[in-house]
Amino acid sequence: MKGNMTRGWIGASLAAIAMVGLGASAPVLAQNAAGPTSQDIVNDASTPGDVISYGLGPQAQRFSALTTLNASNVKKLVPAFASSLGGEKQRGQESQPLVYDGTIYVTGSYSRVFAFDSRTGEKKWEYDARLPDGIMPCCDVVNRGAAIHGDKIIFATLDAHLIALNRHTGKVIWNKTIADYQAGYSATAAPLIVNDMVVFGNSGGEFGITGAIQARDVNTGELIWERPTIEGNIGTLHGQPNGMTGKLNATWVGDQWKTGGGATWLGGTYDPDTNLIYMGTGNPGPWNSHLRPGDNLYTSSTLAIDPATGVIKWHYQTTPHDGWDFDGVNEFIPFDATINGKAMKLGAKADRNGYFFVLDRTTGKFVSANKFVLQTTWADGYNAKTGRPNFIDANRPGAPEGAEKGKSVFASPSFLGGKNWMPMAHSKQTGLFYIPSNDWGMDIWNEPIAYKKGAAYLGAEFTIRPIAPDHIGALRAMDPTTGKIVWEYKNKAPLWGGVLTTAGNLVFTGTPEGYLKAFDAKTGEELWKFQTGSGVVGSPITWVQDGEQYVAVMSGWGGAVPLWGGEVAKTFKEISQGGSLWVFKLPKEAAGN
Repeated sequence: MKGNMTRGWIGASLAAIAMVGLGASAPVLAQNAAGPTSQDIVNDASTPGDVISYGLGPQAQRFSALTTLNASNVKKLVPAFASSLGGEKQRGQESQPLVYDGTIYVTGSYSRVFAFDSRTGEKKWEYDARLPDGIMPCCDVVNRGAAIHGDKIIFATLDAHLIALNRHTGKVIWNKTIADYQAGYSATAAPLIVNDMVVFGNSGGEFGITGAIQARDVNTGELIWERPTIEGNIGTLHGQPNGMTGKLNATWVGDQWKTGGGATWLGGTYDPDTNLIYMGTGNPGPWNSHLRPGDNLYTSSTLAIDPATGVIKWHYQTTPHDGWDFDGVNEFIPFDATINGKAMKLGAKADRNGYFFVLDRTTGKFVSANKFVLQTTWADGYNAKTGRPNFIDANRPGAPEGAEKGKSVFASPSFLGGKNWMPMAHSKQTGLFYIPSNDWGMDIWNEPIAYKKGAAYLGAEFTIRPIAPDHIGALRAMDPTTGKIVWEYKNKAPLWGGVLTTAGNLVFTGTPEGYLKAFDAKTGEELWKFQTGSGVVGSPITWVQDGEQYVAVMSGWGGAVPLWGGEVAKTFKEISQGGSLWVFKLPKEAAGN
């Protein structure tokens, strides 16, 4: 599932970095009216006085080199303040905050942006997008975050606009339409800043849209290039045709490529070492795979994009001919490691389909795929030579016959994924990836379907159910060099929030039960927790301010689980909605204890 589906719709249908601690002279950006540059954003992970990118750096490793807050003293972490988003627009709060020049910027449900004083929590300004009545988000009215560059805060909206606001006042600088919301397009991801461009994708894979990646001038919002993600569509560069994506009808039959899905609804990462943008693509349309023979490129894939031209340099498809809505949109995180004695430039992705992938990030060559969930009934591993899944054909939903639905099968993970949108983290200290995962399955069957503009384009129904007696959610630490799970923490409710890890031997994540929790990064021992009053489905951050280390996270239950979770969601129906920014700090006197 992509981005967001409203109830109304459903009813209707490092060496230097490693030394940084508060005791050292931590580098901080020069705070001035000019604001952060593209190079500052590349260096975000090494400037702990700020958080100026989604993922604490364009590689999105979500690792902080700060060590003052650590496994020994995290129990002394206390609230500094909580700031309410106010109003009736609570719903899911999946945003990651940004921090710059004494201000915390967060996006909220229903396409809103807030600026809070980072010392007091006082609201400085609020921007509320005027959304039309006909928006068609699939999986709640969430927004996952903004980008900052110069004097601008830039974010996407549920009616498929990209808007730049003045970061001091909240006034609109430019506002661009990126797609037709009446055809089912929307946008929920945090934009990526690369070389003075805003790079972002689209949502709407359940409506027969065409996935695409756009790059726009950060100062004007004007389109520089666009790269569709479905074979047969033509890309553009500076307003001129720039080559077809793939080859017409190579993996699609007839005109199906025109409504093929492949939404890029989670955004991307950027690696300065290879100068490549990595974007994941969503499910093919419709879900009923019997209606679209072939691999259906480039859906359920990771694409490596040249930032100067928008040309695809390599691709890897995690689920060819996807018939379970597994997508491939999950973040691809660059990292370096030594495997079998060889130092390699790698990238990792924990996919919706339940497998953790390691690829050569320069070429896309397959390195490994290892299961990170309890079971994967749709495939039995991956072929090491071809990089393709070993399908279990009997567990593909059956083809409909006439007006009758096809054979129902049990599939695990469920379509909500072994890992959905919630970002994992990679520690430069332990070398591990920390994956917010879920163990659940679904009964799924296919039905007849035909494309109609603005209407759901699924051709499938499903019932989600748990597969373990004691949990659904599981935070898992995985060694990317061996594919082994080092430790796991089980949670009764699904995990739906992002992860942060630090050089203080800590891992942070939230739970739907309302807690922000801290764990020992090496052992998984729970060290600290705080009840925020609503489910935590946002992504935590940390930074230095006035000589103290702070942690912040959004609280507000929502997202796809309560909308699509069926019987599983009923188990957690008592979770209160909310909309608050919670900020914690380690007091100076607690540092070092």
